[in-house]
This record gives sequence, C-alpha cells and structure tokens, in this order.
Amino acid sequence: LFASEASRVDGMHISSLLSLFPTFNPNTREVYGTSSSAIVCGMTVDDKNAFASKTAAKWSDNDIEEARKLTIWPLDKYNIQLLDAVHPKDYVSPKLADEQACGVYDLVVIGSGAGGLVTSKQAARRGVRRVALISEHLAGGDCLNVGCVPSKALIRSAKSIREVKKCSEFGVRLTASVAVPGGAGGDQTQDTVDVDVQVITDFERVMSRMRKLRATIAPVDSHEATEEAGATVFQGRGVFTSPNTINVNGQTLEFKTCVVATGGRATIPSIKGLKEAPYTTNADLFNLTKLPKKMVIIGSGVVALEMAQTFATFGSEVTVLNRSPRLFPRGDGDVALSIETALVSEGVKFVHNVQYDEVKTVSAADPVSMVVLGSDGHEKMEVECDLLLVAAGRTPNTSNLGLEDAGIDYDRGGIIVDDLLRSSNPNVLAVGDCVSGVPRLTHMSGEMAKVAVQNGVFNDSWKLSSLVIPATMYTEPEYASVGRTDTKGDDVDVFMASIEHNDRSILEGEEHPGFVKVLCAKGTDQIVGAIIVSSRAGEMINEIVLAMSQGIGLTGIGRSIHSYPTLGESVMGAGLSYIRSQWKILT
Repeated sequence: LFASEASRVDGMHISSLLSLFPTFNPNTREVYGTSSSAIVCGMTVDDKNAFASKTAAKWSDNDIEEARKLTIWPLDKYNIQLLDAVHPKDYVSPKLADEQACGVYDLVVIGSGAGGLVTSKQAARRGVRRVALISEHLAGGDCLNVGCVPSKALIRSAKSIREVKKCSEFGVRLTASVAVPGGAGGDQTQDTVDVDVQVITDFERVMSRMRKLRATIAPVDSHEATEEAGATVFQGRGVFTSPNTINVNGQTLEFKTCVVATGGRATIPSIKGLKEAPYTTNADLFNLTKLPKKMVIIGSGVVALEMAQTFATFGSEVTVLNRSPRLFPRGDGDVALSIETALVSEGVKFVHNVQYDEVKTVSAADPVSMVVLGSDGHEKMEVECDLLLVAAGRTPNTSNLGLEDAGIDYDRGGIIVDDLLRSSNPNVLAVGDCVSGVPRLTHMSGEMAKVAVQNGVFNDSWKLSSLVIPATMYTEPEYASVGRTDTKGDDVDVFMASIEHNDRSILEGEEHPGFVKVLCAKGTDQIVGAIIVSSRAGEMINEIVLAMSQGIGLTGIGRSIHSYPTLGESVMGAGLSYIRSQWKILT
C-alpha cells in the first residue's frame, strides 16, 4: 500500500480500507482506482471482490420495519431505489485507525439536506482536501424526501385533473363508445353511442408516479455523488464533544471548520389530545396509499395551502383551520383574498380565528377517525376527519447535538449566527432551517451554504444580509414574493399591473388571473419588494430578484422589451406604471 496522509480511494480513506482488509498479498497487487489526491492502493482480486460484496448490500421489500423507522413506505421498487441512494443499507462509514492517521478535517458538515450537500460538495470541488459529511437520516433532507419534490409531483397530478375537467372549454370532449342493443323485431345487431366519461382520481397511481420521480432525482443527493465530489460520508449521528471535535459512530472527528446544517421538522402545537392522536405531518404525508375522505389541516402556511388544494382536487373533503382572521395576516390583503377565493372554488373550506380546545381520537386504527374541537370566535367548532395534517410551522433540529459543549448559542428559532453565518464558536457556522431568523427555503439553504464555504474555509466576508431571496407557494394561482411584502406605509410606493387583461392569461383561460405589485422606496424606482399572484408566478418573480440584486430600478424593467404574449409582460406593466407616474404631460 502506497499512500500519502490524505489519500483517498474511490471516496474512502486508506485507513478505512485497511480495516476492511487486514491482510492482502503484496506480491499480486493491482491498482484499484485513484482520485485527485490518491497515489495508489494495491489489493488482490479477491480483496476487491470482498470489498464489493461488503458495500453492495441493497434494500429489499423484506426490510419493512427498518424502512418505517426512516418514515419511508410502502417499500416498493421506487422507495427501494430511493433508500439505496440516500440511506444505503449497512453502509460502511470510514474507520479511522487512530488520531494520528486521521489528522484534522479541514471541514466537517453535520446534515445532508440541501445546505449540507451544497456545503460539502462545493468545498471538495474547490480543492478542500479533507471534507466530511455526516448524514444521519435521509440524504437530500426534507426537500427531496418529504418536501419540495414529492409535493410538486402531487401538485402536477392535481393540475392535470383540473385541466381534464375543463377540457370541454377548449373544444376537447372525452367520450367512450358503449354498445347498445339495436334494431327492431328481435334484430341482434348492436349500435354504439358516445357517452361522457367521469374523471376520477387513481390515487395509487398518483402516489406511485410521485415515488418514481423522487427516486429518479435521488441519485444527485446520494452518498455516492457526494463521495464522487471528493467528500467523505459518515452515516450516523454527529454530536459535538468539544469546540473542535465531533463524535460519530463512536469515532472522534477533529475539525478546523464545521458547518451545522441539521434542518428542521414540523412544529406540533400545544393542543390538548394532539400528541396522542394519529396525526400526520409532511414527514409521513407522502407515504399515503389511500385517499382520505375527510382531511383537516391545522395551519395555513405554504404546506397547508398547497396540500389543501391538491387533496381537494383529488376528491378529499378538506378543511383548513387558521388561528388568524385571514390568510397571510402580515402580508398583502389582496393576496389573501385571491388565494382563498381560488381554493374555495376547488372545494376547500376555511375556518378563521380558530381557538382550539381539544383533538379527540375516536379510532386510532383503520379506519382512523378524529374530531377537532374549538371555536371560530363566535360559534363552537367540531370537525371530523380521517386524516389530520399538522402544518403549523417549523422547528429547528438543534436538540441533542452537543451545542453547549461546543460553545454554540441558540434559541427557540435555531442557532444564532452573525451576518457572516458564524456562531458564537468562531470555527462553527450554520446554514438552513436550523438557523434562527431565516426563511425556511431550500434555495435559501443552498445560498447560505455558498456563503459558509466562502467565509468559513476561504476566510472571506460575504454577508447573509446581502442575499435577495424569493419565495413561491405553488397553489393555482401561485403566490411569489421577494423582499418587502407589506404594501402599507408612507415609505413605499406601490406599482401594480393586473393580469386580468393580460392577453396570454386570457388565451390560457386562467380562472384566477391575479396581479403584480412592485414596491419601491418612496419617490424612487428602487425596488424593495414585490408580490405576484399568477399562474407561473414563481418563474415571473425571478426577473425582479435579478433587478433587486443587481441594482436595476423599476424603470429598467419597464423599458425592457418582453415577448408577446407572455405573463411576464405584467411585470413590465408594473414598470410602465412607474414610468407613467413620471411622464411630463402637455397642457
């Protein structure tokens, strides 16, 4: 065996391979793979086969209980593919011979969601030689496994159902030919007649499609992909044992820099009987195999509203319980009205000003039955359901990490960081949903990861406050925003363009066309925020994000030629509203 201290073989440390193969024949050695930092690793053909057999363990449909512990089921071929990528069965983490052989890691990352993956991969690709990623649960985090990816798959299926139901408006008729007895006097010939067909939801196929697409995306977030980028993956729980050491699987990793990216989980409100009830969160919603008849949602945020509309379209009777007087109480009132109107038209029921008394479990076994008791401020409320989705915000994963031992301050919102993402321990940074006071968004985690690498490893001074971060809710219509969204106040001017008269929206037959509002600093064209309610609002908002981040005023958007006919013209329309406000008028 010939290797330098930092040698790696196919993503594994030399010392790890030594622990797997305590003996080998030096007289029949062969080169087994190299990487940019490896010299050679010799092993016999038998050793190579032994290594392959040790690392080739796959999930199977017999591993139901283990899969359920990871909140992934049913264990069909698609979920098996997912688990093989993001939580390999019997994964062999690197074994460190001793502290001297281990050396000090340049960077250790705890958590393998969006923030952790971007941090570890980017650092390794930029030449950081010793990078370790600690992955406890499912690589890809909430986004891949129980968030963005599966939810958007279901949303697309729901959109297809809505399109089919109104296809007759576009001159398309769905019919089936049915044979009927024909002829008089006992004539045995048959005629056929065309009848309209009923549009129904095949929920099993909807969920199977989601699992298939999720498994298709999963390899990008896999341990293998991370190791190919040059980082080492430890599958286990990482816990700080001092300001510069972490224990994982009984091994101690010493680091120069650490990034915490442990994400978050659904917040469970303090409601009598809720914790004892068989409630559902996003963590297990996408394991459903049967469409609920009656669905009640506690919460009125993005997850709540996206899934409310989706499951109502599928055929569930959906009720959304909201503590506030209206949707988005700190946001624009027109947005709240537009979104609620759209969802009500899909059959979603809303109860506002909810005061919870209790959640009663009528039956915890199949068929599940629960009743939510409370009031809406005027009348008593009693809502029955067979699926209770709790979507009332997010809680950071900061417990049992040894943060105190590492000298890392945190509060209820998460780890406290400065504008450079550094915690109270100057060698530890944090990114993503585990950080206090930042938006809980996948792309936010990814951008914070870039800042963490630049500042933590390359000693730069990129600032969190410099990021311009959009957010999108993927209902129909979508709701996208960036920057300031409160249109009230004397310090801003609001420039609006209605999409009701947008030609593309009319041609597409949009039932809820929406609007664009751009907020500018008073008396200027400096954009400080924007809100868009429209089909494809998530695509439209990016133009405004670019303008804000690059210092382009609303005048620049208004004077940029947009293709006709497009929904994006409405963004230009907001710019034209500003330009018109500055016109000189002949008198």
